Amino acid sequence: MTFPLKKAMIFAAGRGERMRPLTDTCPKPLLQAGGKPLIVWQIERLAAAGVETIVINHAWLGEQIEAALGDGSRWGVQLRYSAETQALETAGGIAQALPLIEERGEPAVFVAVSGDVFCDFDYGVLAAHAARLAASDQPGMHLVMVPNPRFHPEGDFALNDGKLSLDGTPRYTFGNIGVYDTRMFRDLAPGTRRALTPYYRETIAARRASGELYEGRWENVGTPEQLKALDLALRGD
Repeated sequence: MTFPLKKAMIFAAGRGERMRPLTDTCPKPLLQAGGKPLIVWQIERLAAAGVETIVINHAWLGEQIEAALGDGSRWGVQLRYSAETQALETAGGIAQALPLIEERGEPAVFVAVSGDVFCDFDYGVLAAHAARLAASDQPGMHLVMVPNPRFHPEGDFALNDGKLSLDGTPRYTFGNIGVYDTRMFRDLAPGTRRALTPYYRETIAARRASGELYEGRWENVGTPEQLKALDLALRGD
C-alpha cells in the first residue's frame, strides 16, 4: 500500500449541462471564479496538503484541460490525465484511471473530489483517515459531509461519532470529497460506466465507511448564476 494521501483524483469528465451555454465551448472545470479556473483552486489546496500526484479524468473538451494545466509543475505536483471517450461517471472513472493512481500495481489510498466544488477544506486533515484505511484488511472509505443545502434538505447519510449509516439522524449531504482504496474498484472493468453511489451504500451497510462534518465554506457550482455569485464573492474577499 502506497504512503497515504500522496495521490488524488479530480473528477472533470462531466458535460456540465446546467452550466450551458458556458460549457458549450469551455469544459466546466476551466470556468473561472475569482480570477482562476475552478479546478485550479482544488489543485492548489491539494498541493498545500502534501499531495504529489493528481489524476484528472476528462471527456468533454478534455484537450483544453490538458493544454491549460500542463504537467502540474507550476503547482509543485504531477498531473496525470485519464481520457475518456465518453464520460464513465465516478466509479467508472476511477476504474479507468487505476493504472495512473497506483504505482506498479500496488494498492493505493487516495482522495477524490469533484472539479466543480469550491471549498476551503484542508485536505491535510484526511491523512490520519488515509493511514487507517491503508492499514485495513478490507477496503473502506471516508466521506466528508456538509450541512444540507437548500436543494438537498433530506441529506444523504446519517453521521454519528465518525461513523456513517444509511438510516438515522442527523443526516448530512455528501460534499463530493472522499478518501478511497483502489482495491475497491479492481473488479470493475475499465471502460464500464458506473456511479459511486452503489459503492457508498454497500460500504456504509458493511460498516466500513467513516465520515466527518465540514461546516466551512463549500459550494457546488452548478449554474451560471452560482458561478457569477462565487466570482463576485471571491473578488470581494
